[in-house]
Amino acid sequence: MELELIKRVYFVGVGGIGMSALARYFKKRGCHVSGYDKTRTILTSALEEEGIQITYTDSLSALQDDYLVKDEETLVVYTPAIPKDSVLLNYFRDHGFDLQKRSQVLGIISRGQFCIAVAGTHGKTTTSTIVAHILTDSGYGCTAFLGGIATNYGSNFLIGDNDVVVVEADEYDRSFLTLHPDIAVITSMDADHLDIYGDAAQLHESFYLFAGQLKEGGTLFVKEGLPLSSGISYSAGPASQVRSENIRVENGDFVFDYTDDEVSIPDIKSMLPGKHNVENTTVAIAAALKLGIAAEKVKAAVASFRGVKRRFEYIVREDKHIYIDDYAHHPEELRACFHAVRQLYPEKKLTVIFQPHLFSRTRDFAAEFAEVLSTVDELLLLDIYPARELPMDGVTSAWLLEQMTLSACAVYTKDEVLGYVSEIQPELLLTVGAGDIDTLIQPLKNILTHV
Repeated sequence: MELELIKRVYFVGVGGIGMSALARYFKKRGCHVSGYDKTRTILTSALEEEGIQITYTDSLSALQDDYLVKDEETLVVYTPAIPKDSVLLNYFRDHGFDLQKRSQVLGIISRGQFCIAVAGTHGKTTTSTIVAHILTDSGYGCTAFLGGIATNYGSNFLIGDNDVVVVEADEYDRSFLTLHPDIAVITSMDADHLDIYGDAAQLHESFYLFAGQLKEGGTLFVKEGLPLSSGISYSAGPASQVRSENIRVENGDFVFDYTDDEVSIPDIKSMLPGKHNVENTTVAIAAALKLGIAAEKVKAAVASFRGVKRRFEYIVREDKHIYIDDYAHHPEELRACFHAVRQLYPEKKLTVIFQPHLFSRTRDFAAEFAEVLSTVDELLLLDIYPARELPMDGVTSAWLLEQMTLSACAVYTKDEVLGYVSEIQPELLLTVGAGDIDTLIQPLKNILTHV
């Protein structure tokens, strides 16, 4: 479908972080935008305030007349998370509407533009958001579709006045194979989404294919150590072609030096904690320099970047209490998050509330989850968040708990978590997970700040 022909867009699952960015894009283009989602959230309410009409009933009675009859100007976008028995989705399918997945629409939008795509099993949201911020803050400009809410802008969508588009390239369901980037970044290739891929080899194959879709003359940046033979390597290690060096903590911020074969930038200050975020920032800097943005503008932009919601986000930062929330839901993400916390607060007792995400991920990485979760001082484990899955026999949080070596850990309900935190008043609290654990953030903040 040609972008210029689209006048009306309906989103089946509009409340997702990626879908909502697309909805905002088409609204900015002047299209009539509507959608469905099963529950009202802060994000869907924000979309409604922006003039996007949303229904929370999966029924034809909620569908506007404009979307009842197929025409050449109507696009229907859906997410794979929508159940196959969805009334709305099946109506559109049965009546011949042009149905596209979110990733396919990103391919349509980025076609013919200068595309910067960031892929990886983790790190892609933060890295793509840093890239978008550097381009925006420096005055270079870009349109960006992000997988999280950028704190600087309060949005997952930025619009620029040039032909540069920054996208988070999602490996789930091989979605990123719709993209043909001019600059591509691969941050990580750890085994994940094995419910889709079956094994790590199949996942790796999809990343090889993504790397092969780089436009002629394009640039590929690859995290040092990944099983890819092509691309410019980056890391915090001395052997990489693009590297961060002299990493240290000063006044609660991470500071480092950037070096590649042509440019050196000393004393870059970043509010983002941890070596992994220094590396994410390093490759974002490399991408920005590739566009010709001046080093001093890049350095200033990095210093002003305030992060992404739910990516090591400070909720409470006081003398008595530190409370951080993070989206980490894979063992390696948890490991990086815990390491960053320990670097910043080595003397404090670390209390962690974790909600496992997906029965299949919990089953596939049970040993790795047990090992990394056992490194904290105290663990409050919530039940597994099912997302798109049905329960699996024997796969529960209690089963996961049995595999841990940590003694100070137990399974809690959300209400029990609030009661426990209210009683104990932990000095260093961390909530981690990708499900609905975010519903605890405000109540926990109120408890720790005595609101």
